[in-house]
Amino acid sequence: MGLAYRPVSRESGIPGPKNLITDVPGVLVGHSTIVTDEYNTGVTAILPRSGNLFEHKVVAGHHVINGYGKSVGLMQIGEMGTIETPILLTNTFSVGACMDALFKYMVKTDPEIGGEIGTVNPLVLECFDGYLSNIRGFAVSEENVLEAIRGAGPDFEEGAVGAGRGMNCYELKSGIGSSSRVVTIGGRTFTVGCLVNTNFGSMCDLRVYDDFCGGELADKLGEPDKGSIIIILATDLPMSSRQLNRACRRAQNGIARTGSYTGNWSGDISVMFTTAYDLPHTTDNYFTQVTMMHETAMNTVFRAVTEVVEESILSSLMHAPRVEGWNGSVRESLRELRDCKKYISR
Repeated sequence: MGLAYRPVSRESGIPGPKNLITDVPGVLVGHSTIVTDEYNTGVTAILPRSGNLFEHKVVAGHHVINGYGKSVGLMQIGEMGTIETPILLTNTFSVGACMDALFKYMVKTDPEIGGEIGTVNPLVLECFDGYLSNIRGFAVSEENVLEAIRGAGPDFEEGAVGAGRGMNCYELKSGIGSSSRVVTIGGRTFTVGCLVNTNFGSMCDLRVYDDFCGGELADKLGEPDKGSIIIILATDLPMSSRQLNRACRRAQNGIARTGSYTGNWSGDISVMFTTAYDLPHTTDNYFTQVTMMHETAMNTVFRAVTEVVEESILSSLMHAPRVEGWNGSVRESLRELRDCKKYISR
């Protein structure tokens, strides 16, 4: 279960039961973590829904906040507005290995892929973990991808696990973070969830809600704000791809609340999908009818997205212990450097 923090505002709603992205019904998350003297790396898998994702795709949107990244699969989201595979997060040099493994997994799942019904579009996103891990060793294998997918469930660890094992945020140890908000629209309740993999920021800029603690922790002006963050957003609200794109743009608000100005060398990407309905790969019906959220409800979504991104980033820091990497590299834990109990509400 994710920790719940004391944000400045929770006008959008309250955290879900687990305060995780998996509070959105049907969403599952799994990790495969590699820890040796040489490697601190891994894979995190997000399954938007159970069943055959290729045959029944989820509607999605995305936004590139800063484009210094090496991701696979964003083109189809922009063009078709759908996701048709599990979403994989990993390190920069393992994007190819994860893509290949995802191709093989999907072909085994659906033997018709690659035939008359067409090919499949894997979705793989990355952050650089070369400070704490020997990224040139190409440690991630097909088995790591399968382990993350097969182990996906409603409960999962945060912090230095999976793709987050080798991550650094604000020059501190970070990794995977998650949170959720239950919102009420039109008298009905829905959930907006988030999972991040954080790898950005200078310590001197770190802000934990109203506490500008980075300036106190940094004994000097730190490294330039560089690195990456991958943001995966999920909801059961019936939204169009265009509306999901709009919500993805608000993810930057949550990043900025934690102190970052999004540096020149960042690969900052947000992806959002809805589980409210699916789009079949093939159909004899050329027309479909879908209930869609009205635009007047978007402010509630924008606020929820801002809050869950901010809280997920902080959660990635507070769940991560101190980690010693290869070649004498070290990243300290925020929770070990500073009393974080005052930030936690339950």
